[in-house]
Amino acid sequence: MSAPLKPPSRDARLDAIRGWLQLSIFASHMGGSITGGWLIHAAWGVSDSSEQFVFLSGFGLGSVFLYKQARQGFLAACRDMAGRFGKLWRMHMLVFLGFGVMVTGAAALLGTPGWSYAMAHPVLAAIGGTLLLYQPPFMGILPMFLLGMAALVPFLWLVGRWGAWALLVPAILYAAAQVLPAEWPALGGTHIAFSPAGWVPLFLLGAWFGRRVLFTGRAVRPTPWLIAGALGVVALGLAAKLTGTLPAWLDGKEQLAPLRALHALSLAYLVAALVPRDAAWARTPLAGALGRIGRNSLHVFSLGLFLSWTGTVALARHPALELLLIPGGALILWAFARHLENRRIAASAGTGSAHMLAAGKGPSA
Repeated sequence: MSAPLKPPSRDARLDAIRGWLQLSIFASHMGGSITGGWLIHAAWGVSDSSEQFVFLSGFGLGSVFLYKQARQGFLAACRDMAGRFGKLWRMHMLVFLGFGVMVTGAAALLGTPGWSYAMAHPVLAAIGGTLLLYQPPFMGILPMFLLGMAALVPFLWLVGRWGAWALLVPAILYAAAQVLPAEWPALGGTHIAFSPAGWVPLFLLGAWFGRRVLFTGRAVRPTPWLIAGALGVVALGLAAKLTGTLPAWLDGKEQLAPLRALHALSLAYLVAALVPRDAAWARTPLAGALGRIGRNSLHVFSLGLFLSWTGTVALARHPALELLLIPGGALILWAFARHLENRRIAASAGTGSAHMLAAGKGPSA
């Protein structure tokens, strides 16, 4: 494959979808909410927003890494990915410590459940959080992304040498996850929320398709029989959800069970195959608001964890507050994403002005 001629462009369609996924995750984490139980796509199928979030993150990072590699070399791409890994790890620690303070304070003031192990062994809990080995409630998703990023570089290195045969590595990992215990034990009586052997392959598969877009212009092609098969899987997921008849080995979340994975990939394929990149709806104000959230997924997700936990506590005492909590939380997340974008734009403008002045091209020149 030839080197790309231009960097990966923003896809307004995917930005809006990522924004919707963030709001869905926020609602689903708010325990006891009618919105999370009935009004998001996870309520009507086997998979939920987590799978799409993981897949699309691998999709984006895979193309970014390969673009850097094509333009600046493998070592430069590795340095860039190491920097991104460090930023994500710092965000994980910020969320971990902040969340711990929040639940500990709430336990003292409101009698809500706290992190008992962390309260009894704070130093060991902090070390465990640092090493991703202590995962109390809400604290499992960012460690999984860190593991996915750590696996991304060696996987893409193999892809460069083996081509499609490199997919055997995530395939073997995924098969192992289906025979290993679904819950891996972690520190303090917790467990690893997402089996690395089951979920990292999904991240890597996203990177594979991101690579295809970078070098061929598109991830998949619409194929009638694949579209029919994907629609069949979605219909099966709806029937399974309504009847509640599936065993855990088919739809368990911890190990990303086969039907759950197939359902998530079917939804992703249907969007890629049937929704055009330049769809008119992606240019509407609502899609623009969702796109802002999608472009700031990491920070919005992190803030959403705090909002959904406090919302859960509030709903347990006053269920009617959902009428305010869900739309209010969504508005806060949008405003936060808007603030981040405006700050980035201002910083970029300031950097550009400084460069112009240094070059003698500013207003005074």
